Amino acid sequence: MQDNDVKPLKLAKGLGLNRRQFMAASTGMAAAAAIAGMGATSASAAPGTGNGVLVPPGKRGIILYTVRDAISRDPGTSPYASGFKAVFEELGRIGYKQIEFAGFSQHANAPGGNVNNAAGAQLLRTWLDDNGLEAEGNHGTIPSTITEATLAAFDAACEVANILGMQHIGTGSDPTSSAYKADWDAAAARWDVLGERARVKHGLKLYTHNHDVAYSFLLDSGPLDAQGRPTRSSGVRRLEYFLANTNPDNVYLEMDIYWAHVAQYKHTSYTAPDGSTVTSVFNPLGVVQAQPIRFPLFHAKDGASRPDLPNGYDFVPFGTGVIDYKAFLSRTGAKGYHNPMYEQDNAPGGTANPNQSLEYAAISYANLAKLRG
Repeated sequence: MQDNDVKPLKLAKGLGLNRRQFMAASTGMAAAAAIAGMGATSASAAPGTGNGVLVPPGKRGIILYTVRDAISRDPGTSPYASGFKAVFEELGRIGYKQIEFAGFSQHANAPGGNVNNAAGAQLLRTWLDDNGLEAEGNHGTIPSTITEATLAAFDAACEVANILGMQHIGTGSDPTSSAYKADWDAAAARWDVLGERARVKHGLKLYTHNHDVAYSFLLDSGPLDAQGRPTRSSGVRRLEYFLANTNPDNVYLEMDIYWAHVAQYKHTSYTAPDGSTVTSVFNPLGVVQAQPIRFPLFHAKDGASRPDLPNGYDFVPFGTGVIDYKAFLSRTGAKGYHNPMYEQDNAPGGTANPNQSLEYAAISYANLAKLRG
């Protein structure tokens, strides 16, 4: 998902948590703490031999980027679900229980009009509740600097998250697009500040969503270039370095399992400090197994094998591709903790097939529900 331009919702100061929101946030943190207390043995245990449901009904989610066409279209010109209210109704009818937002904009003619404001957040929450849906997170904008103004904007976005009943707040972009260690050090320090603020002040988990490049190799060693930057790698991947240098209580990740498999396909070697080429194939599952509590959210995005394409895969509805979700979801550890969100970047069918994204959402829900492990 490419959504780096999604802006945080501006909210008036003084909006706090009511008792219901506070209890929801407290319960989520208590559950996470209980799971964390299981220790390494439980988190890395081998999958059971039973045939249980891998994704319980209450954990079946979707990110709204998948149906962005339906949310953004004019209900007066289409017979299909249009705008947040109608899309929530359709997703609830399909069976989804969890929602991840990709911003808060819809067509101006949809019910509620402009909901990208304080009153709109309350309205969105009403529609979620009416359809048995729970908001889990949002791909918003995380401040790139720490100032009074950016912290105020971050607090406003966190307040919206609490109004909507979220347990998490996040972004669809990497902590930094740089390949260099110094920039990842700065990003880690900034995210620790923001993550602690989200946790302590708002009861939320701060997360980053990533594509394949974040799993490429960090430039942290070897000869320096003309600007004094390292040109070679010790073999550490960017996000693995980020994980190792942020507080696990403050900073979390949402692994897009599709893009992690693209990384496995693409980023297979690095130039070592001595100039040699070292082969190192990425293991998405292994990263999660090492720290399952750091990954509260997944993007359950499927792919067809396409070695003719640079990424090695192409987007398809969940359950119709080659990514082995049964194996992946049954072996992550911390059973019952993770929240898989179906996503398909190319689900909108355009004018040729205007209801395709919601049709794919129904197909994908059925396949998500069928998973057994």
